Amino acid sequence: MKKVLLITFVILIHIILFTTNVKAQADTLMKVCSKHLAVPYISDGQQYRTFLNSDDVAEFKVTFYGNTTYRIVAGSGLIDGNLIFSLYDSERNILFTNKDYNNTPFWDFKFKSTTDCIIEAKLDPRGPKSGLAIVLIGFKQ
Repeated sequence: MKKVLLITFVILIHIILFTTNVKAQADTLMKVCSKHLAVPYISDGQQYRTFLNSDDVAEFKVTFYGNTTYRIVAGSGLIDGNLIFSLYDSERNILFTNKDYNNTPFWDFKFKSTTDCIIEAKLDPRGPKSGLAIVLIGFKQ
């Protein structure tokens, strides 16, 4: 009986420590990404987060409204350039990829009319093999 309680206690401690570590990592990454989403941009209030392994690709569906200037910010890790993000229209035509711009952590753009898009994010193969990825979207005041 004591052995079962001890094992349960050890498992519980590991879960608590892991959860605390993941939250701390997410908070730190949010600070790194948020520095690129400052005045005159305002966050849309969403945080697109996922954990990626080396070959994973995350996909986020978003709608951008016409005549509004937006900024996409993407990051993974404590330095810029670890995350490749691409923006596609709803028919999968590529509109932008930061891969063509040395993995810049953000991009500003404006659509003439409301457009549904897909944002894909993946880790740069030259960087970490796994990690938390965050994509933020802001609009200009």
